[in-house]
Amino acid sequence: MLYYLSQFTDNFSFLNIFNYITFRTGAAIFTSFLLTLLIGPKVVTKLRSYKIQQIERQYGPASHLSKNGTPTMGGLLIFVSLIVSVLLWARLDSNYIWLLIFTTVTLGIAGVMDDYTKLVKKNPEGMKSSIKLAIQLFTAVVVVGYLALNPPNGEYSTALIIPYMSKMFIDLSVFYFAFAMLVIVGSSNATNLTDGLDGLASGCMVFTAATYGIVAYLAGNFHFADYLKIIYVPGAGEITVFMGALIGACMGFLWFNSYPAQVFMGDTSSLFLGGVIGTAALCVKQELLLPIAGGIFVLETVSVMLQMGYFKLTHGKRLFKMAPIHHHFELMGVPEPKVIVRFWIVGAILMLLALASLKIR
Repeated sequence: MLYYLSQFTDNFSFLNIFNYITFRTGAAIFTSFLLTLLIGPKVVTKLRSYKIQQIERQYGPASHLSKNGTPTMGGLLIFVSLIVSVLLWARLDSNYIWLLIFTTVTLGIAGVMDDYTKLVKKNPEGMKSSIKLAIQLFTAVVVVGYLALNPPNGEYSTALIIPYMSKMFIDLSVFYFAFAMLVIVGSSNATNLTDGLDGLASGCMVFTAATYGIVAYLAGNFHFADYLKIIYVPGAGEITVFMGALIGACMGFLWFNSYPAQVFMGDTSSLFLGGVIGTAALCVKQELLLPIAGGIFVLETVSVMLQMGYFKLTHGKRLFKMAPIHHHFELMGVPEPKVIVRFWIVGAILMLLALASLKIR
């Protein structure tokens, strides 16, 4: 919204600053961060007064039983600050911005419904998995359908660009659309699985969002894209503003969610956080960079899949002490704060490895 102040530069030349993506991204980070800090205490107090509180599983790590009663659905903080900041600082004529907002809203609704069923209606199973999957698939169909009709780059519309390689790609043809839907649904669920320790998901999300914010900025600039030999995507620069708002919102949420957490995000935001990263990856045509930049989320998901598969194949034996894998380390005796910080460190290294792909080609 504030971008349009740049139209008055004839009379007020200093307003030209609103033209710059870098300025608006920085402002979006600051706005969402500050807004989260301002509304956070009131939201936490309200959630506590309504008794929307965490109920720890009896078969989970024993150390987590002390978390019983911690307010949940704190993801509302991320949702509100993200949307407000994006509407203030992004160009509202950008289709990519509205695509990301759509993903945020639809998957946010799914998360709220799931948390409401668990915490208010006291149904520990939450919303039916079929309904949750249906909402995720609906979101994926709309996003992928739009990108199919309006491809970011027509020449590579169904291709996967191989990171670290120059001008190497795999053309999936019609199978690309099924793959693209899997990216959104898989990313959404991966973030949901990672949200098991105080600040783990939100902290790792900062690094992944930063990666795609930088990539989107470079992909949206013809000269940078040409120099780095990445796909040029006109208008992708605005995705950087969205990623900035997401970074600020997650950092602000960490203020309350860091160990020991005053509030948990719940499915309210964990579902849409992964979904918007998956959508951004599709928009900038860097789908195969996602397993690197979001490696922590992939690791968590794979650990659950391996645990389930091994359990069935061996008739009851376990590969890990508990899945997702962050619980495995806890049960090995590693304190929760140390597990979290070590995962953050790995997330930061993965971000650097992903960004290194821009030069190693």
